[in-house]
Amino acid sequence: VEDEAELQQILLLQTENLSHHISPEELASQGFVTIRHDINTLLKMHALAPSVIVKDKGIVVGYALTMLKECRQLIPGLEPMFAVFDRLTWNDKPLDQYNFYIMGQICVARPFRGHGLLDTLYQFHKKCYGTRYDLLVTEIATRNKRSLRAHEKAGFKTIHIHQDQMDEWAVV
Repeated sequence: VEDEAELQQILLLQTENLSHHISPEELASQGFVTIRHDINTLLKMHALAPSVIVKDKGIVVGYALTMLKECRQLIPGLEPMFAVFDRLTWNDKPLDQYNFYIMGQICVARPFRGHGLLDTLYQFHKKCYGTRYDLLVTEIATRNKRSLRAHEKAGFKTIHIHQDQMDEWAVV
């Protein structure tokens, strides 16, 4: 991401794919996002570490939000996720002893799905942040089967499943 206009485009794509904006059939087959960000939050996240996007003809068609641990206070709805991360281990070591960051959200526009853009977004994340961080961690609603399959294909491993007031989540 290079400017606020691209962040605004992320918000448009995000709104189109929020779980409560799509049909149950599309939700089951195409996946969804659950958290709605605002421009001020994205600007603060971007100031800490820019997110990654894919554009087609100047329009954002995919994004992968970079969320550092320092963003914990920016989105109160994500506090349960951070609290779970505080208690987890990976390879017999507490997760908080790793230098990790969070995939704040990832989304690809409908016409561009199935063309490898999720992998492209993650590979560019690795290029940008792979030398600075040990791990990239995120959580996915277990009912989001498409996203779970895509993340597994990209090499993510489920390390924990938990329930909160919003949904059941797989931490990967």
